[in-house]
Amino acid sequence: MNFNNAKFKAAYGTFKQLPPPENIEIAFSGRSNVGKSSLINKIFNRKNLARVSATPGKTATINFYELENIYIVDLPGYGYAKVGKSDKKRWNDLIGGYLSAERELALVFQLVDFRHPPSADDITMINALIDGEIPFVIVLTKADKLSKKQRSERREALKSELPCAEELTIIEFSAETGEGADELRNIITVISEE
Repeated sequence: MNFNNAKFKAAYGTFKQLPPPENIEIAFSGRSNVGKSSLINKIFNRKNLARVSATPGKTATINFYELENIYIVDLPGYGYAKVGKSDKKRWNDLIGGYLSAERELALVFQLVDFRHPPSADDITMINALIDGEIPFVIVLTKADKLSKKQRSERREALKSELPCAEELTIIEFSAETGEGADELRNIITVISEE
């Protein structure tokens, strides 16, 4: 699979705009500013495939990227406090609608900032994935920002912070160093070949 060939397909601002499923989909989910766009760019060896912003909550649409026979789906970041109620509702409807729809959703990469305990919104999302029986992998972003000691402490804390922690696949990732990128590419490749 040539990850350099990923290309932007379309962005949808409401659930009703989503096209019927055509291909297997792999979604990326996480709170605002967790590093979804940076992760997507790193995996696909591109600087600007997904737009990176210093402003949290910038991705307000579901963005579809095409890679051979699969779609990569970038869900809007959740949990950003400085957006209005109507925007929050639209994002919740968009994310919730997408996850509960009859789609070819093979996997969700659920991003959590490694430096901090998962937020209440992260836990809500993880529980929704568990309850919906949607396969997912936890990706701990910004791993390069932690010392070895801090990583070890966070790993230990996550055992009690994450629901069903012992049963989860957890990958530590850094958009700066590329740590974890090959593991994510391998998972995507395996799914595309199923």
